Amino acid sequence: MADPVLSIRNLSVDIPTRRGTVKPVEDVSYDIHPGEILGVVGESGAGKSMAGNAVIGLLNRPAHIAQGEIWLNGQRIDQLKGDAMRRLRGKEIGMIFQDPLTSLNPLLRIGDQLTETMLTHLRISPAEAERRAVAALDEVGIPGAAERLNSYPHEFSGGMRQRVVIALALCAEPSLVIADEPTTALDVSVQAQIIALLKRLCRERGTAVMLITHDMGVIAEAADRVAVMYAGRLAELGPVRTVLTHPSHPYTDGLMASTPLASRGQRRLRQIPGAMPRLDAIPEGCAFHPRCPFAADRCRAAPAPTVTDGQAACWFPIVQEKVS
Repeated sequence: MADPVLSIRNLSVDIPTRRGTVKPVEDVSYDIHPGEILGVVGESGAGKSMAGNAVIGLLNRPAHIAQGEIWLNGQRIDQLKGDAMRRLRGKEIGMIFQDPLTSLNPLLRIGDQLTETMLTHLRISPAEAERRAVAALDEVGIPGAAERLNSYPHEFSGGMRQRVVIALALCAEPSLVIADEPTTALDVSVQAQIIALLKRLCRERGTAVMLITHDMGVIAEAADRVAVMYAGRLAELGPVRTVLTHPSHPYTDGLMASTPLASRGQRRLRQIPGAMPRLDAIPEGCAFHPRCPFAADRCRAAPAPTVTDGQAACWFPIVQEKVS
């Protein structure tokens, strides 16, 4: 297997508050390889987006990386500041946000935004940048690409704007793309088109993708591997087919049972009791134990074991029961 594009090692993010320090991300480790889509999934507040923001250097103060390392193509990037990190964004790391209007300038034509990005990060002429901008819009399925260069963001539908954002994220040929809830605000049919487009472009280019979402259906459709997060920590990590069909962690099992994807025609979906704890009130031991149907004294006393690929952060994993 090729060397990973992105390696995150024991990453923790701290936010100092008046009541003490909270940890929205704690001791997270995983790799993403060329052409691979890693789905990062969990409830709101699980730490998914915070981990992605840490990678791209967009943590809002006072949030900061407290420990761990982030490596991109063999270069450590968690210590980069200012211009060094800005040069990395766009050229080596592309970003796709949930709302395309947050990453498109409403006052600039689409063509200007694409060519500006390429001229900033690539050594090409303005004429070549314009040619590539047309090719990028055509590649993501924008009809009449040459004419639409002169359009403003508000002149596109939501699905078409998201296609433009994908073109913008990929136009400088980054090796890593972070897609943060890229289909949430779109119709179901448009979601499927965007997922298919992202998969195709990344396979063809060999781009690694961190796909952040709360939608298990999107994970099942798009991801090669999945990282399940709970209360800032990894609950489970492994191949998407294995994790979704034979989850080892009770939290992953509960997520699957609460979706139509795994309901198997039952009239009522199961739900996970309770709610995710506040970051300043994480329980002792395993953070999931107050909601876990299998919790024992050990779960309340000691933190769950560290996740490795294909394993779960659980003292009593349930995969053996499901496979047998």
